[in-house]
Amino acid sequence: MDKVVVREVLQALADQKLTVNEADSQLKDAGFVDLEFAKVDTDRAKRTGYPEIIYGAGKTASEIIGIVELMLEQATPVLITRIDGDKAELVQHAFPKLVYHQRAQILSTDAPTNLVGKIAIVTAGTSDIAVAEEAAVTAQNFGNQVIRIYDVGVAGIHRLLARVDEIRTAQVVIVIAGMEGALASVVGGLVDKPVIAVPTSIGYGANFGGVSALLTMLNSCASGITVVNIDNGFGAAYSASMINQMGAVK
Repeated sequence: MDKVVVREVLQALADQKLTVNEADSQLKDAGFVDLEFAKVDTDRAKRTGYPEIIYGAGKTASEIIGIVELMLEQATPVLITRIDGDKAELVQHAFPKLVYHQRAQILSTDAPTNLVGKIAIVTAGTSDIAVAEEAAVTAQNFGNQVIRIYDVGVAGIHRLLARVDEIRTAQVVIVIAGMEGALASVVGGLVDKPVIAVPTSIGYGANFGGVSALLTMLNSCASGITVVNIDNGFGAAYSASMINQMGAVK
């Protein structure tokens, strides 16, 4: 439990605004709320800097609504990933102020306006944009400026070279590519910032659902590249946000 909260409870007890039993109950806060179907981590932001994120796939709309209701009661920003349009519509009916980002399949509260630093999100092809938008929307909701540079893959490398100066203005670069996944290595050899590579499942048969791009990125000869899981735009944005905000002036 946060030390400030403990002090406030003890002060309220000393001022006789709380009974001993009431103070005891508040100090026993376990840092989560048990909804039976979910144990919502109410202390996540205090420990890590970011609140708990709701993974929408596999949850029912009613379960998501229950979690969101609790988070909004505690004034916690809401970010739900991997939620399809039909399920999002049901949740929005309960919470009309939530915004659905269709391409990203994210449902969220409004992103903050005081954005810091800069994260560049670069894709090899247009087919990679769904993963890129998951990364972009996540990064913006975490308070980062985002620049989108899409469809600049190695098959037409002049498209990438035309945007290199803009990419270099970012503190972190997320590179998203399917097929053979070569774009991450190329970008890694052109910038002096951390590169987070995201392999996607885009490609033909021997792409093996993104495994070929994953292995290419893991075996990159360009230094400074970190690789996340296949199609994991959210994970890339989370790491990029932590890096970006370490040195950002807020």
